[in-house]
Amino acid sequence: MSAALTRYRVMAYITGVMLIVLLTGTAIRLTTGDDTLVTIVGPAHGFLYMVYLVTAFDLAVRAKWRFVRTVLVLLAGTVPFVSFIAERAVTRWVRADLGQRVPGDDHRAPATSGS
Repeated sequence: MSAALTRYRVMAYITGVMLIVLLTGTAIRLTTGDDTLVTIVGPAHGFLYMVYLVTAFDLAVRAKWRFVRTVLVLLAGTVPFVSFIAERAVTRWVRADLGQRVPGDDHRAPATSGS
């Protein structure tokens, strides 16, 4: 499942960046009329989003997520910046399931019994 998580993480970042670039291109097109960036990035983002869907669904099946969680993660690639937030959450979920340490949780000191 670790390899599936890595594939998902890569695609989440790529999809998120491409969506931001596409929205920037859309803003440029609306303000200047130049649609070059949208023409190039639009189809690339569409294709890469499909790859994101496959990798996210593969991870969801391997991790045995419920339907709602799966759908929310799949939709995360359609809203700017949400794919980055979802990637962090998914990484925590999967690593917790695998029993791995989750970076960023170091502030939680283990409970000790002292005398």
